[in-house]
Amino acid sequence: MALTRDLTLAWSLVGRLAKSRRSRRALERTDAAGRAPLDGTVRVAVYFADTSVNMYQIRQWYGPLARLNERYPVAIVARSPGATVELLAESPVPVVYARQVADLETFVASQPLALTLYVNQNAKNFQMMRYGRMWHVFVNHGESDKMYMTTNQFKAYDYAFVAGDAALDRLSAKLWDYDLEKRAVPIGRPQADHVAGVVPFEADGKTVVLYAPTWEGDRSSAAYGSIASHGVDLVSALISTGRHRIVYRPHPRSGVVDRDYRRAHETIVKAIAAANLADPSAQHVYDSGSELGWQLVVADVAITDISAMVYDRLATGKPLVVTRPVSPDADVDERGYLGDAEWLTAAGAGDVAELVDRVQADPEARGRLDHWVTHHFGDTTPGMATQRFEAAVARLVALRDEYAATHPVDADSVRPAQDDADGDIDS
Repeated sequence: MALTRDLTLAWSLVGRLAKSRRSRRALERTDAAGRAPLDGTVRVAVYFADTSVNMYQIRQWYGPLARLNERYPVAIVARSPGATVELLAESPVPVVYARQVADLETFVASQPLALTLYVNQNAKNFQMMRYGRMWHVFVNHGESDKMYMTTNQFKAYDYAFVAGDAALDRLSAKLWDYDLEKRAVPIGRPQADHVAGVVPFEADGKTVVLYAPTWEGDRSSAAYGSIASHGVDLVSALISTGRHRIVYRPHPRSGVVDRDYRRAHETIVKAIAAANLADPSAQHVYDSGSELGWQLVVADVAITDISAMVYDRLATGKPLVVTRPVSPDADVDERGYLGDAEWLTAAGAGDVAELVDRVQADPEARGRLDHWVTHHFGDTTPGMATQRFEAAVARLVALRDEYAATHPVDADSVRPAQDDADGDIDS
């Protein structure tokens, strides 16, 4: 068993090294310098230290960042060659490749940065957070009731932009001595104002069901994924009715840890392909694309796991079903929306069509949904969240400039220590 594990790890390392070399060669063929911002221009940096596997975390911010860039110049700072290649191809704002800390130092020294936004809790964030003459702001990559949303790491940032009252309640209950009034700024869900993508089918009266499960997780307390427990029966049941259209959009990391989870995912993909082959009018969709937006809006009902997708959907105000985790160790906080959610158990997955029909017609379910939409996101009138996001950024830009004007530059305090100066990210 130990030998098999060692061989698997060795093979995985070889694969990562090969992928890294390919990414670096691809990056050499791109015009990275041509996509970089001019010196002395960037006011807002968005720091992304992850590899391409977590690109979904930055992609959902493209719309708000493109709009913000019209007011305050924005640049995404990437540390991985693979992620940089993808960002150069698709980002609506300039991209900076800072593989080594020395590259990061050069960027910071050349720009009048007012704040840096962070979309995740990567350990490499601290290589950017060492710079003190700017604000460091955690914006996350979604709103959810996962344990991740109340981590003590929130305290590392100067500010956190959160969705609404539910997030404030969550942080208040979990974090000791955290100044919510000052450091947590509710902005709603600005991503909901920027719907991306084109619907790949015509409306024909079928009930469209978005099934958007998360990955299997890397520990039992975070085992929220439903592909192996619910997914195969759920998809088969909806395909069999002939009156439902499935849009299957799994988390991009689905199956990276558990082989059975990957096999279940592959079974679902094959079932969708077979159903479309048997009846071309079915137009079921396996969606592995980078754009998220149309799926949330067009679906009559969404079925998601406990993940940020619950709240991405909640922001649309449309019917939603949440899968109940089968792991007894999964951390499920039912003090908020999940306490009123429409749950789908693994045992009930085969009867999902009845649940889908009920949540569309039940006025009590509609009333509960409306309450939680407001509690989590405040005013969801189109454009309001974007306004709150931009107003929060504007306030911090002004506050930074006020501090900078009254606190002279101390060269020793600006120059970072040289530890990790050769640090980089290889994949």
